[in-house]
Amino acid sequence: MEQIVNFFYRLLDRYSMFTQMRYLYDEINWKNQLILIRGPKGSGKTTMLMQHILRTFSDKSKVLYCSVDNFWFASHTLLDLAEYAYTHGITHLFLDEIHKYGNWAQELKNIYDAYPQLHVVVTGSNALNIIHQTYDLSRRCIVYTMQGLSFREYLKLESVADLPVVPLEELIKCHLDISRDITIKQNIKVLLHFERYIKEGYYPFYRDETMNFGERLSQVLDTIIFSEIPAVSNLEYESVYKIKPLLAVLAQQNPYTLNISALSKSLNASRNVLLKLIELLDQAALIRRLYAASNDWEQIKKPEKILFNNTNLMYALASNTDTGTMRETFCACMLSKGHKISMPQKGDIIADKQYLFEVGGKSKGYGQIANIPNSYIIADGIDVGFGNKIPLWLFGFLY
Repeated sequence: MEQIVNFFYRLLDRYSMFTQMRYLYDEINWKNQLILIRGPKGSGKTTMLMQHILRTFSDKSKVLYCSVDNFWFASHTLLDLAEYAYTHGITHLFLDEIHKYGNWAQELKNIYDAYPQLHVVVTGSNALNIIHQTYDLSRRCIVYTMQGLSFREYLKLESVADLPVVPLEELIKCHLDISRDITIKQNIKVLLHFERYIKEGYYPFYRDETMNFGERLSQVLDTIIFSEIPAVSNLEYESVYKIKPLLAVLAQQNPYTLNISALSKSLNASRNVLLKLIELLDQAALIRRLYAASNDWEQIKKPEKILFNNTNLMYALASNTDTGTMRETFCACMLSKGHKISMPQKGDIIADKQYLFEVGGKSKGYGQIANIPNSYIIADGIDVGFGNKIPLWLFGFLY
């Protein structure tokens, strides 16, 4: 236990220089007794925990952080840790990488019930789903999901500008005034920064000067594929090693129109295994399944299109970084925070079954969505929009 405590204090010193808070910080009710923060590897979950501890607890003896992959847990349990906290006056526990602990759901439930005065915050893989656990955590645990950096957060992190979040309805109604204020009045060269962001700006570790971004992203992918996904699923060893070849196939044609028969033949895998792998890759925030905007169950249950989760992954994995796909990937990524998105019969994306978007370049016309109510063009390569044509970059301000 002394090792865990000492490591915690050393980590606090390391993270004291991180001052910018992620968008999710203010959305979390830190007073809840049990909190789960999910998110893709590298999205900044650990950093946010340390920032919260540093800014909230003047008496650090009341708090303890540890990663559950610590060797201490080879001979101890989460319940042992909770008992230690209770007997030593610790009121708040922060547990990282909870998916690496085999019996986490049952023991968190037991801690919640047995130590009502102990506040516990855990982080874990984006693929964690407490609803599917056999233990009833869903009514005890408040779940938050962290995404990677938005373009707005990226601009702040780069010390370009500290700008507010723009809700979707406001963005649609006021995009002309908002984009003019940013690009003309404040003279921010958004397109220059946007070009950098889509390639290397989604994951906060892009600022790490000790390692090339591509190498770090490759490490993150390996951790998700060979550690996180197996930890939250019952995949057999052979199936895990089909994930990388599956991603390679998806990368050859992105967006990928799902063809299970062709995929089965290519990867020598059964239909059920492939559908499970695709589901897990979506849950792990590596790909995004887009379903038809339909009330027909047969259409809804099968995804119409598969995109990469974000543009950084697309540029790292796709053999053909198609500009049109990049635009659609970015829009889907930003809109997915707080909005239900699907594929319409006309246009590219429909949000909340209300707003229809056609995504394209600066010269994109209204032909495909003409005379459809609440339809808009999302145009790349423009600073300021006009009428129902909205700049692509501005969707990076949704969170």
